[in-house]
Amino acid sequence: MRAPSWLPMPVRRALRPVRRYWRVLARHLTRYSAPVRRAWRRSLQLRVVTLTLLASSLLVGTFGGFIADRSAEILLSRAEEDASAAMAKKVEYALKQLTLYPQARDPELPSALVDVVNDLFDGENAVRGTAIISIRAEHHPDLAAVTVPKNDTSDLITPEMISAVSGDRGGLNRQIRTAEINGQTAKYLVYGSPVPTKFGHVELYYMVPLTSEDQDANLIRATVLATGLALVILLGVVAGLVTRLVVTPVRVAARTAQRLSAGLLDQRMKVDGEDDLALLAAAFNQMAANLQRQIVRLEEMSRLQRRFTSDVSHELRTPLTTVRMAADLIFSERDEFDPAVARSAELLQAELDRFEELLTDLLEISRFDAGFAALDAEHSDLVPIVERVAERLTGLADRVGVTLELNLPDTPVIAEVDPRRVERVLRNLVGNAVEHGEARPVQITMATDGAAVAITVRDHGIGLKPGEERLVFNRFWRADPSRARQTGGTGLGLSISVEDARLHGGWLEAWGSPGEGAQFRLTLPVRAGDRLVAAPLPLIPRDRTAEVS
Repeated sequence: MRAPSWLPMPVRRALRPVRRYWRVLARHLTRYSAPVRRAWRRSLQLRVVTLTLLASSLLVGTFGGFIADRSAEILLSRAEEDASAAMAKKVEYALKQLTLYPQARDPELPSALVDVVNDLFDGENAVRGTAIISIRAEHHPDLAAVTVPKNDTSDLITPEMISAVSGDRGGLNRQIRTAEINGQTAKYLVYGSPVPTKFGHVELYYMVPLTSEDQDANLIRATVLATGLALVILLGVVAGLVTRLVVTPVRVAARTAQRLSAGLLDQRMKVDGEDDLALLAAAFNQMAANLQRQIVRLEEMSRLQRRFTSDVSHELRTPLTTVRMAADLIFSERDEFDPAVARSAELLQAELDRFEELLTDLLEISRFDAGFAALDAEHSDLVPIVERVAERLTGLADRVGVTLELNLPDTPVIAEVDPRRVERVLRNLVGNAVEHGEARPVQITMATDGAAVAITVRDHGIGLKPGEERLVFNRFWRADPSRARQTGGTGLGLSISVEDARLHGGWLEAWGSPGEGAQFRLTLPVRAGDRLVAAPLPLIPRDRTAEVS
C-alpha cells in the first residue's frame, strides 16, 4: 500500500506507520492463514461442505427471517384488530355515559369521567389486564385527565397524537410506542379517538401492551433460528457424508495410481456394488492390468534389446579385433604397395577407426536407454578440461583453416562433475563447430556465477535453420545429408552429449541462424544434485544481440 504521489509530504510521512503496520498485518495474516488455504486447495470434501454450509445458511437465514417477520406482522395485525374492535366499543360506551351531561361545568361530570374509565378498565379481558385507559379534555382545561391505572403516560400519548385526536378534524389515531411503565420497559399499541358529547368532545386513549405479542414473536424467532441452525448442521453432515462417498473412491484411486507410478504394478482398487463408482473402480483396475501387461512386455523387450546389443557388441569385437590386426599390418606395409593399393589400405584404416567409434557410441547409447549410465562425479577444475579439448583439436582446426579462440576465467572453476563425460561433450561441440566453421574462428567461452557453470561454443559457419536447434540432438540427424564429414563422426555425438548433460542435471541447448553460424551452450550445476535456475552466459551470442538491438 503506497501513498499517492500527489499527497503532501506531511500526509505521506504520517501514512508511513500505517503502511508499515499494514505490511506486518498482511504478513501475519498470510502466515497464519497458510494451513487453511492449503487445506482448502487440497480437500474437495472441505470445499463442498463449506460451500453447502454457506449456501444453506444464506437460504435458511433468508426464509427464516421472512417467516419470523411475517409471523410478527400477523401477531401485530391481530392485536391491532382486537384493540380496534375494543376501542370502538369503549368509545360507544363512553358516548352513552357522557351524553347525560349537557354542560362541561356540570359538577357531577368529573366523577362521571372517573366512573367511565373505571368501568372501561374493569371490562378489560384478564389477558389485557395491564392495559391503560385515559380520558382527556384538551378543550376543557377545568376537566382533569383520568388515567387507570395511574401511570405517567407522557411517553405513550405524545403531543402530536394529542393534536391529531383533539383537533377540529380529529379522528381515530394509532401509534406504537415504547415506554417505561412501573420500572419495566414495554411496547404499547396506543389508540386515541374523540368522544363527541353535548358540551363538546373529550379524547379517549386506549394503551394495549404488546408484551405477549413480543414474547410470541421472540419465541417464533428462536424456534426458527434453532430449526434453521439444526437444518444447516444436518445439511452439512449430509453433504459431508455424500461427498465422502464420492471422494473416498477418488482418494483410493489416487493412492493406487501413486503406487502404480512407483512401480507396484499389482495394486488394484476394491470393487463394491454395481454403481458408477464401482464402474470407475473396475475401469481403473482394467487400465492398471493393461498397463502392467504393457510394461512387462516393454521391460522384456528392453531386456532382450539390451542382451541383443551386448551379444552383438561382443560378437563384433572378436572379428573387429582380427580385422584390425590385419589392417594394421597392411597399413604398416603400404609403402611397398602400388599407389592404388596403398590408398585402399589408408581408407580401410580410417573406416575401421570410424567403425570402432560407432560401436562405442552405440554401446553408450544403449546404456543410456537402459538407465545404466552412472555419473562418476568429483570436484574438478573445468579450465584445464577446456584447454585440453582445444589442444587436441588444434590439428584438425589447422587443417580446415579454423582458429580456436578461448575466453576462459583466470581463476580455477571448480565444479562437481564427471570429467570424462564433460570432456566428451566439449569434444563433440568443438569438433562440430570446427567442421561447420567455414574456415572462420570458433570462440569457446566459460563463465560461472557460483551456482552454475556455462560453456558456449560459437562458430560463424552455415548456421541452423529455424526449428533445427531442436533437431540437432536427434540420433543420426544431419542438416545437409550430402555434406561430407571432415571428422568422421558417427551421428550420435550430440545425442550422447545431451544425455551426458542431463545426467549431470544440466542443459545442452543450441541456437543458430542461416549464414550467421551457431552457438551451443552447456550449463552444469556447481554442486551435483542442485537444480539449475539460470545460466551465466546467454544462449544467443552477444554480437547477434547487439546487431538486433
